[in-house]
Amino acid sequence: MDRRLTPATARIAHASLAGQTELPLTEGQSLRITLPLVDLLRAPQGPRERQLWLGERFTVIDREGGFVFGQAQKDGYCGWLPEAAVAEGPQPTHWVAVPGSHLYSGPKVQAPEIAALPMGARVTVTGETGAFAETPQGFVPMVHLLPIGRWLSDPVSVAESLLGSPYLWGGNSRAGIDCSGLVQLAWHACGVSLPADSDLQMAALPEASGPYQRGDLIFWKGHVAMAVGESLLIHANGHRMAVTYEPIAACIARVEAAEGLSPSGHRRV
Repeated sequence: MDRRLTPATARIAHASLAGQTELPLTEGQSLRITLPLVDLLRAPQGPRERQLWLGERFTVIDREGGFVFGQAQKDGYCGWLPEAAVAEGPQPTHWVAVPGSHLYSGPKVQAPEIAALPMGARVTVTGETGAFAETPQGFVPMVHLLPIGRWLSDPVSVAESLLGSPYLWGGNSRAGIDCSGLVQLAWHACGVSLPADSDLQMAALPEASGPYQRGDLIFWKGHVAMAVGESLLIHANGHRMAVTYEPIAACIARVEAAEGLSPSGHRRV
């Protein structure tokens, strides 16, 4: 079983694995992410696998030394979080639908900021004061929010809004993002759930043929890019260490010359 998608530790497993393991089973505890952005780790104090946003559902299955192990609801990815990053929380009503926003200490632009919010973060709006939404964590500009269930329409435009964002392995926000994180975030903002890593994305989607169309995904071993049109792509890449455009033919030639790799998949969501 793929460890990234297997909700089990050496001590205990989620009830969904009944019949597949001899470990004790648990239904776990469904909590929410309480920090604006938090690393999902391979092990307690281990390397980052992905990142989760404020308000996401996370099922806690095991605990160890101030960390919790569990599974993210949005894509099934499993890993460890600091225990302080999860708690009971109210049902979110809105999500951050722009590349980034802030939580403010008061409902005015001059108020000191409390924290930065990434695209995808979910908040519970309890009231409105002028142009600001009030939440349990602070105030957010209403213009940056959309109600849960209302999505953007063009994943390529979402990816383009993150142009210039620095590359970060396992990153899922404007502060730092990797290739599969960019693709997942862009489609998530349009109401489409995709897996978190490029190999999982390629396996989950049907093959496409013919010229590249806007929104198509182009895969190499360990990498994914999104077609802007027939001859241009956008991707978070280690070559420029940022989210950039690149002509498709030039990108294919560059990767073949540098790494000996040809595209391994052409998929359409």
